[in-house]
Amino acid sequence: MYFDNACTTFPKPASVSAAVVHYMQSIGANISRGGYESAYTADEIVIETRELICELFNYPNCKNVIFTPNITTSLNMILKGFLHNGDHVLVSAMEHNAVMRPLIQLQTSGVEFDRIPCTEDGELLFEEVPRLLRPNTKAIVMTHASNVCGTLLPIQKVGSFCKEQGLAFIIDSAQTAGVIPIDMQAMGIDVLAFTGHKGLLGPQGIGGFITTEAMFPLINPLISGGTGSLSHTEEVPGFMPDRFEAGTMNLPGIFGLHAALRYLLETGIDKIREKELELTARFLKKLKSLPDIRIIGRPDITNRTAVVSIQTTKRDLAEISFELDNRYGVMTRVGLHCAPNAHKTLKTYPTGTLRFSFGHYNTNKEVDYSIEAIRRITDG
Repeated sequence: MYFDNACTTFPKPASVSAAVVHYMQSIGANISRGGYESAYTADEIVIETRELICELFNYPNCKNVIFTPNITTSLNMILKGFLHNGDHVLVSAMEHNAVMRPLIQLQTSGVEFDRIPCTEDGELLFEEVPRLLRPNTKAIVMTHASNVCGTLLPIQKVGSFCKEQGLAFIIDSAQTAGVIPIDMQAMGIDVLAFTGHKGLLGPQGIGGFITTEAMFPLINPLISGGTGSLSHTEEVPGFMPDRFEAGTMNLPGIFGLHAALRYLLETGIDKIREKELELTARFLKKLKSLPDIRIIGRPDITNRTAVVSIQTTKRDLAEISFELDNRYGVMTRVGLHCAPNAHKTLKTYPTGTLRFSFGHYNTNKEVDYSIEAIRRITDG
């Protein structure tokens, strides 16, 4: 029983692996290089995948979809290409290290940041945002949902504030893309970073970002090299997507993501979210019947994803996680989940949490079984 979907979703739709195999066995060519049919076929799938990403996130120009190996690469490219000496940014207190480590690195280059406080349930204290602004504040960088406790942050509200203040709004959608509706235009998002292997149900090794027309000239390319375009010059192309896509692309990953996006759009992310929250509600209700179990974050399914973290004083969390897998076949994640300040906010640092994260392939029977397994392990 796999309950680690916040890390990577599993299983994937059957069409995803079939698409990867099809590329490897029947296509094999790179795009923008070869003047033959298989290269053109690959290029068509890449373009269609960009279009599907735009459809999912309501952005009008598919050329502004940039593919990267993962969301960590995307966020590094965005932050290190956009921020410079003397700039100041705001982040939430719930950020993942994919945001925080680049910012810590950028401090040595004169970039500063402040954290917007959050409650012990992971809720953003929006009223604190105006007082944290400085004359040199350039952007707000924010996760859409906590990977530790599942709490959603109010990105539409923050996006409107950014537009009023003339700030760039950069979103880490790792925990929500494919599960929570995201409308870049309605939410005022200037750059949306995404990963393919979580809620988008694609394979590992493919991610990306979407940037608005106004933003892309302001981001200096972090990586440069061959693009298959403008080969007569050694200058970096100034147009999209070639400005940021240098070198050989992960075409097997893009083919897999293409199939995953088709599955998502055909199934409906609202239907997927409904199923995941039904499982979460069942799990939370049954957890409350267990003695000495602390639910981290929101105790119900309001304003949250299907991520549930717990603590207990009865057993070491790592031991519980090991026994869940070893004795009962229940796969979870334990620790600090690459988000140390989120744990400080949630009062779970340095112990960390035992995290369950549900996908729409999970079942009520699996949820009930995992609750019984927790009860047996914590009862000794």
